[in-house]
Amino acid sequence: MSLQARNYLETVIGLMQANSINRLSINWGSFRSKVLSATPAAQTISDTYPAITEALRLLGDGHSSFLTATGSVLFVPTRSCRGTGVGVATIPATIGYVRVTSFSGTAEQALTFADGLQATIRAADHDSIVGWIVDLRSNGGGNMWPMIAGIGPILGEGLAGYFISPTGFETSWEYKSGASWNGNSRILSVTTPYTLRKPGPKVAVLSDNGVASSGEATLIAFLQRPKTRFFGTATCGLSTANQGFTFSDGSLLNLTVAVMADRTKRKYGDQITPDDVITDPTEMVWRAIAWLRAPS
Repeated sequence: MSLQARNYLETVIGLMQANSINRLSINWGSFRSKVLSATPAAQTISDTYPAITEALRLLGDGHSSFLTATGSVLFVPTRSCRGTGVGVATIPATIGYVRVTSFSGTAEQALTFADGLQATIRAADHDSIVGWIVDLRSNGGGNMWPMIAGIGPILGEGLAGYFISPTGFETSWEYKSGASWNGNSRILSVTTPYTLRKPGPKVAVLSDNGVASSGEATLIAFLQRPKTRFFGTATCGLSTANQGFTFSDGSLLNLTVAVMADRTKRKYGDQITPDDVITDPTEMVWRAIAWLRAPS
C-alpha cells in the first residue's frame, strides 16, 4: 500500500474512532486491521474505496456514508425502508393539511423550502380550523432544518428534541422566532414567520416506513407535544444524527455520531411506532380526521 493510500485510510479510521455513535463498543484494533487488509495493495485514493466500504460495514450503524470526490456514494444499508404511498382522500375544510417532503439542496433552496411550508400553512389557516394533519409519509430525510423551520407554526415555539452522543453529551433543537435552532445556533430563519390563528392546535402526524433520518427528526419534534397523535406505520429506523467531515480531495464522510431524542430526552435510534398502526394510506387520513374532529 502506498503512503498516500495508507494515510487516507488512517484519517478515515481516526475520524470514525473519535466520533462514531458506536465508538464505545467497537474493538478498534480489530477494526483497523480488517479495514487496512481490505485493500492491501491500494496505491491511489480511489483504490481505498473498498476498504472504506468495509469500514462503513463494520461501523454497523446503517446510516453513515462516504461521498467520493467523483460524486459516487459508498453506503452499506442495514435495512430496507419503503413508503406506503400518500393515498387519496378529501380533507374537510375544517382540517388543515401540510405535507413535509424530504429535502436536500443549497442554502437558498432550503429557505425556499421552509418559506413554502409556512406559505402552505398560512393559506390553509382560518378561524374554523379544528386541527392539522402533518403528513410525513415517504419523507426520506436530507436536511432537517428547513423542515423544522417550515413546520414551526404548527409545531409551536420551544424545545423540540435532542441529539445525544454515546458519552451523554446533549444538544437541543427547537423552533423559535421563525427559525430552527441547533443548540444556541440559529440555523435557518424563514422570511416572514407566520403565527396560527389558533396556536397550540390538535395535530395528527402521519408516518410510514419511508420516513427516515431527518424525516424521523421532524416526527420526533412532535413527540410529547400536547394534543398530538400519530397514525400510520413504523418509521424506517434511522433516527440518528450525522455529522460531515470533509477531506482534502473534496470527499465527505457523513458519520453517524448521535442518537435522536424527544423533548423529554427519551432516546430513539431505531424505528418509531405510531399510536395508531394503520397500513392503508387512505385509512390513515380518515382516522386522523376522525380524531381531530372528536371532542378534546
